[in-house]
Amino acid sequence: MNLSNLQPAKGSVHKDGKRVGRGQGSGKGGTATRGHKGAKSRSGYSKKIGFEGGQMPLQRRVPKFGFNNINRKEYVGINLNKLQELVDKGVVTDTVDLDVLVNNNVVNSTDLVKILGGGELKAKLKISVHKFTASAKAAIEAAGGEAVSL
Repeated sequence: MNLSNLQPAKGSVHKDGKRVGRGQGSGKGGTATRGHKGAKSRSGYSKKIGFEGGQMPLQRRVPKFGFNNINRKEYVGINLNKLQELVDKGVVTDTVDLDVLVNNNVVNSTDLVKILGGGELKAKLKISVHKFTASAKAAIEAAGGEAVSL
């Protein structure tokens, strides 16, 4: 032990932070380190989200347009050629439903599914999903299949 590595005993030094507002003699009395006046000096102050010091906040400067329809239903579209690919791979033989599509990572289990008329379908399939386009339904039935809406 020498002067370069002296240190106090463990637990003997406390760094608890300033004790403010305990009289003028402490040097931190009076304003209790909060400065003079203004919102930050008052009790109960909390800065609102997006507050810019009185300047017009960004969310009020930027123009608003449009709206989000809370009743909108989003469908995941699957083209007929995607179903034909599944048939060609041997994954699907005669029926296609949500379980088959979820197991093959085509859609998520929570998705609403709509069959679209893109491509062509040669296989005879019984397809049961939420929606079909008119062209897709016609193509499925022309191939000898069946389109069942859930």
